[in-house]
Amino acid sequence: MSTDFSKPQRQSAAGIVINGACIVQKFVRAMFIPLVLFVVKSNKIALVYTAFGLLAALVLSLIYAYFYYLNFTFYLNPEKQEFVIDKGVFGRKHLNIPVAKIQQVNINQGILQQLFGVYSLQIDTAGTESKEVNIKAINGEIAYALKEHLLNGNQVANVTSDPNLEPAAAKNISETPLIKIGAGTLLKVGLTSNYGQSIALLIGFGYAVFHNLKELLKAFDNDNGQVEDFFKSGFTLISISLLFAVIIVILLATNILRTFIKYFNFQLSRHQNSLLISSGLFAKKNTLLHPSRVQIATYSQNYLQKKLGLFNITLKQAHAGHQPSENDLKSNDMEVPGCNLQEKDEIIKMILKRLPQHGSTFSPNFRFLNLPLFFTVIIPLIVYAFIYKLIPEIRSFYGLAIIYVLLVTLMIYISYTKHRITVSEDFIIKQSGIWDISQEIIEPHKIQSISTSQYPWHRKLDIGHVTLHTAAGDIHFSYGNYTEIKNLVNWWLYQIESTEKDWM
Repeated sequence: MSTDFSKPQRQSAAGIVINGACIVQKFVRAMFIPLVLFVVKSNKIALVYTAFGLLAALVLSLIYAYFYYLNFTFYLNPEKQEFVIDKGVFGRKHLNIPVAKIQQVNINQGILQQLFGVYSLQIDTAGTESKEVNIKAINGEIAYALKEHLLNGNQVANVTSDPNLEPAAAKNISETPLIKIGAGTLLKVGLTSNYGQSIALLIGFGYAVFHNLKELLKAFDNDNGQVEDFFKSGFTLISISLLFAVIIVILLATNILRTFIKYFNFQLSRHQNSLLISSGLFAKKNTLLHPSRVQIATYSQNYLQKKLGLFNITLKQAHAGHQPSENDLKSNDMEVPGCNLQEKDEIIKMILKRLPQHGSTFSPNFRFLNLPLFFTVIIPLIVYAFIYKLIPEIRSFYGLAIIYVLLVTLMIYISYTKHRITVSEDFIIKQSGIWDISQEIIEPHKIQSISTSQYPWHRKLDIGHVTLHTAAGDIHFSYGNYTEIKNLVNWWLYQIESTEKDWM
C-alpha cells in the first residue's frame, strides 16, 4: 500500500476477513436467541442442515467481503483538498469529504485487527456521518500518514516511502506522553465515578437475563412462573442489608471493569498542533484532534475525587451537520480520566491557550427550587398519602417515604447551590451538578446562537433563563436576574460580531 494518497488504493487484504467477520457478528447478534431455540428443539437431521446453512452463510459473507474489498478505494484530491471514497457492492457510493471539515481521526485496533497487524481508521467530520467513513483494515504506517494529511491538509509535506526514514506510526507512538494514567489511578476512578451509568448497565443486563430466561422456559412449554417465584423467595431469604451490600460490590466491580476496558494504558501526547489520545484494553483507540475544534471544555469532581485530588475532563467537539441526539453528542466527546490538578491545568491551557481568569459570578433566584420540589417531592407525597389510605400494606413503608423526601430535598438544594455562571471577558464558565460538580468552559466566539425565555408569572420578579447554543451542545443558566441576563446577551453578541476568531 503506497503513501502517495493522490492515487486510488485499497485496504489491506486482511480487510476481507475483518469485513466478513463483521457481517457474521451482526448475523449472530440478530439471530442468537432463535438459533439457540432451534438447535435445542431440533432433531439431528435438522441440526445437520442448520450447520450447512451456517457454513453457507459464512462462505457468502466472505464472498461479499471480497467484492467489497475490491470495490472499496480511497484517495486524496490535492487540487480540491478532498478525501474521496468509492465503495459498495450492489449499490455504489461516492463520498467527497472536504479536508477542512474533518475534525477528528480515530485509529483503532480491535482484537481481530491486532491478530492481522492492521488498524481501522474512522473519520468524524462536520457534515458527514462518521459511520460512513470507516476504513477497517489499513497498515499502521499508512494510517498515521493518512491521518496527518487529513487533519493538516496542505501543511503536511508529502510522505515518502523511503525505508531509511522512520515510519510515521513509530514516530507518533514513541513520543513521550504528557499524561499517562496508570492502573492505580484507574482503580481510583473506577471506585469513585460513573455510578449512574453502571446502575443503568446493571438494570439493562438484569432485564435481559430475566427476559431471556422467560423466553427459554416458554420455548420448552415450562413457564409456570418459576423465574418470578425465584426472585420472590430470594427477597424473603436475603436481608435488605445483605442485598444492598451485594449490589454495592457488583456496582463497584462493574465500574472498575468498565474503566479498565475503556481507559487502560491511557496516554495523551502533544503532536505538532494537535493532541494524540490513545487508550483501550481489548480494542486500542488512537485519536488525534485539534484543540481549536473543541467547543466546550469540561472538568468535574465529586466529593471522593476531591479528597483524592482527581479530575475528569471532557472535551466536547462540534458534531455532524445533522441534528445530533444526546447519544451522538456523548459519543463525540473525548474524555481524560483521573487527572491531578497540574495535569488538568495543562490540558485546559492546551485547549484554551490559557487558564480562565476570575470574573463576575451570577446565581439563580431561590425560586429555582419550586418546580423540582413540586414535581419530585409534593406530588409523590400526595400520591403516597392517597395510596396509604386505600392499601394498608403500604403503611409500613412510611419510613422509606420520609427518607425519600429528605434525600430528594437535599439533592435539589445542592443543585441550587451549585448552579452558577461566571463571566469574564474571554470565558464563560457554567457550574452545575449534585454529586459530580462540573465546570463547563466556553469562549464567547464559539457560541452559535443565544436564546432567552421568561415565564409570564416571573415578569414582575425579573427572573429569566438563557441558553447558549454551540455546535457541541447547549449550556443553560436558569432563574437568573433577567435584566442581568439581557445585558450579558448583548455583551456576548457584541463579542461574537466583533471578533476575528473562527469558531472552529
